[in-house]
Amino acid sequence: MTGSSPPIGCGSRAESNMSSNSRGDVVINQQLCKGCSLCTVACAPGVLAQSNFLNRQGYYAIAYTGSGCTGCGVCFYVCPEPGAITVRKRKDTPAPAAKPDTGAGDRDAAGN
Repeated sequence: MTGSSPPIGCGSRAESNMSSNSRGDVVINQQLCKGCSLCTVACAPGVLAQSNFLNRQGYYAIAYTGSGCTGCGVCFYVCPEPGAITVRKRKDTPAPAAKPDTGAGDRDAAGN
């Protein structure tokens, strides 16, 4: 990381972190993170990593790489610190509603 830039995933809006291949987003409260790395081990796509940001408690916090999150939430569930990790699912445009089934099937007007 460079000198004055904020850590990845710290205090940023979820929508700005999501790339087109992400199905979710992870926001890590780096001041609450204890740097235990349980989330990095549990993250199947490998989008979490130890940062070089030292928080006010003296821990090297975990950071989100910015893309590739599946939104599964495993990192949230393994984190021992309540409130340190927030996972958000990506909201895609809804699929068109299916036509209601009238029970008539594919029969023509004559019933065939």
